[in-house]
Order: sequence, then C-alpha cells, then structure tokens
Amino acid sequence: MATISSDILASYAADAAREVDGVRGLVESALHRHKGVRIDDDDGRVRVELHLAVEWGASVPDVGREVQERVAAYLERMAKVEPEAVDVIVDEIGPP
Repeated sequence: MATISSDILASYAADAAREVDGVRGLVESALHRHKGVRIDDDDGRVRVELHLAVEWGASVPDVGREVQERVAAYLERMAKVEPEAVDVIVDEIGPP
C-alpha cells in the first residue's frame, strides 16, 4: 500500500487553509513545523496542526471551523486520508 509523505499532506493542508476567507496566511516558527503546519502520523492516525494569521475583524471561531472542515475534506479528496483531528491555533490577528 502506498503512503503519502507528511510534507505532501502538510502542503495540501496549507493550500486548503489559505483558501478560507479571513486567513491571512500560515505562521512559521522555530519549532519543527512545515511552514505553519505540523502533521503527526501515528500508525495511520493522522493529526493536523495549523498555525494561522487571521485578518482583523474576522470571526476567529468561524474561520477556525471553516479551516478544520476544508482541510479535512481536502485531505480526504486528494490523499484519501481522514484526519483524526485538525487543530487550528491562531497565532496572529490583524493588522486592521
């Protein structure tokens, strides 16, 4: 059975997140993340963690929910992967 690398899954997740209205971009840090996205693949159970910058005035709960839904649907469609969890962390808001 073929497997898809974590880097490819992270790239798919990032693309899906960037499509959501209110997302300014992904936030990178010194931590081990792939450009604001971390994929944890534990024995086929995939967890996604995204670190986002959100536009000023956007509803953070709505943006977070939409990112979770879009990322899960995109990974299912593109890679046949159903993530166990899609965690969204908002690191930045703004500027107005």
